[in-house]
Amino acid sequence: MLSRKMMMAALGLSGAMLLMVPGTMMAEGAKPKVLKPCMQCHADTAENGIRGRLGSVSMKAETIKVDTGGASWLVSFDEDTDLSGAEAMNKIKAGKEVLITYYEEDGALYAESVDVKQPAQLDAAIMIKIDELAPLIEQGPEKGNFTIVDARPGKLFVQGHIPGAISIYDAQFDKNLDKLPKNKDNLLVFYCGGPT
Repeated sequence: MLSRKMMMAALGLSGAMLLMVPGTMMAEGAKPKVLKPCMQCHADTAENGIRGRLGSVSMKAETIKVDTGGASWLVSFDEDTDLSGAEAMNKIKAGKEVLITYYEEDGALYAESVDVKQPAQLDAAIMIKIDELAPLIEQGPEKGNFTIVDARPGKLFVQGHIPGAISIYDAQFDKNLDKLPKNKDNLLVFYCGGPT
């Protein structure tokens, strides 16, 4: 009969082997390939695509790590990997949104292309400057005839927001249209966590 200590060691070893053997419980198909916030715009990411936030780049090992929330992917690259949106792999900042198109060979992933998401380019005519918004905020939404919408996730709204703002997370915008003002002449001001 095996001792408890030997059984635990055997279970630990078999658990570690499950993580290393392709096609077991940690099969690639079970890992998310798209970061949840990215899904609102990019739910159609190709089967051979990974869309998430850059974790790190190792120039020595020629690997790029991408986090998709709940999973991390390690993908190899080389001089033939197409790069757009950055001047070099090691110039991509951690946390930037990237799309990696890859192929698989012998259980390893190899990047065909790495596309770094660029900040949104908004027309200056539709943007409001802080010095224009501040007097409105002082008047309040009723007198100023405006509505400020915080488009960040609700947990960030609770941590702090512009006075008078309402919370409508952009990923759930269509479900919250009833929160928008009935008067279509009111100024609508949307803000988020930064340019994406």
